[in-house]
Amino acid sequence: MGRLGNMPQTISPTDSPAKPKLLEQVRHVIRRKHFSLRTEQAYTDWIRRFILFHRKRHPLEMGEAEVTQFLTHLARVNNVAAATQNQHVKATLTCREQR
Repeated sequence: MGRLGNMPQTISPTDSPAKPKLLEQVRHVIRRKHFSLRTEQAYTDWIRRFILFHRKRHPLEMGEAEVTQFLTHLARVNNVAAATQNQHVKATLTCREQR
């Protein structure tokens, strides 16, 4: 029907539901792969840090250069070990699988 005055238009129950947010999609991929809960928590934490480091840009908008920049930051500023950096890379790859 449209709008009546200032009333917002409502969505009918037949409309498709909103797409889950990125981290929820990542959790779904991780659970489908039967990873542990601790791995899920670690991966989602790394993805969140990555997003915040790049001023809330979506990971799918970024590429290898941004990953390298974040890993360099982790190594230089936070003295993060190579194994921990590797965990971030795996988390980022899992994030890309949700597409």
